[in-house]
Amino acid sequence: MTERPNPRGQDAPAWPATAWALSDGKAGDELQCVAVIEALGLTPELRRVNPRAPFAWLMPWGGIDPREGPSRPGSPLAPPFPDLVVASGRRAIPYLRAVRRLSAGRTFTVVLKDPRTGAGTADLIWVPAHDRLRGANVVVTTTSPHRMTAERLAAARAMPDPRLAALPAPRAAILAGGDSRHHRFQPGDIARFAAALDRLAASGVSLMGTLSRRTPPPLAAALQDVFARHGGFLWDGTGDNPYAGLLALADAVVVTADSVNMVGEAAATGRPILVFEPSGGHRKITAFLDALRREGLVHAFTGSLEGEPYEPLNSTRVIADAILARHTGGA
Repeated sequence: MTERPNPRGQDAPAWPATAWALSDGKAGDELQCVAVIEALGLTPELRRVNPRAPFAWLMPWGGIDPREGPSRPGSPLAPPFPDLVVASGRRAIPYLRAVRRLSAGRTFTVVLKDPRTGAGTADLIWVPAHDRLRGANVVVTTTSPHRMTAERLAAARAMPDPRLAALPAPRAAILAGGDSRHHRFQPGDIARFAAALDRLAASGVSLMGTLSRRTPPPLAAALQDVFARHGGFLWDGTGDNPYAGLLALADAVVVTADSVNMVGEAAATGRPILVFEPSGGHRKITAFLDALRREGLVHAFTGSLEGEPYEPLNSTRVIADAILARHTGGA
């Protein structure tokens, strides 16, 4: 466990000592909870809810599924209750409220993203700037919390992945997402993205990239062809995932607009972010990207390097500090 701030003084036990990451197990929600807890120097205990219908239909406003009550075998709410619960996702909200009630307020509660049940749902709530919820206990940042810390990036630079270090600078990290609720990679999008990457590589920029679980096969095949033509490195799922190394060694980051989380991780590098937008979109994603454009972090990806380095942006530490401050009455 890494050393963490102790608001009670050096001779007193550190707070928090125990923490739950509470979600329904969706990777994006759970990883955000984990990131915030790790920023406090703790190893989170993963608690995953799995409510049945009709209880799940009423969430986040209804109660928990009685089958998952704290006295039931395998309950996600089995005591002892921790010092801190960080929750994300609408199905986790009733369970967070239950912990707050059952612990008589001893457990400090945090919600990541708008719970849809008001600012009084938890002791602290974090929302991205493009969400509307505001309040005295609401922390607002442009990017989302994630695990790409300055320390992790520095370690990846100090001991670079040889598969990446062998590529000559300048290097561009290519973070390819895929189809989502709001974006679809149509054939024209795939051709446009591949052509822009061809132009980037032809200009002398080394390509190093990774695909995601959502990358559709036609996009994956097109990217494999581009990387093969230019001698780049595209992670194929074998060996260790070089994701941190990609970001650490990048002179610029090319990322697809379907993933707000990947854009936020790219912002932690301090390197220009070049965003490729496939078909579709959503007003919240547009607002998010526009905010980063105004700050000079994000530029449209058209096949060339754009932008200048900037002070790395990372909201995870901001949220962790807000938890400590509010718990001790400093906010």
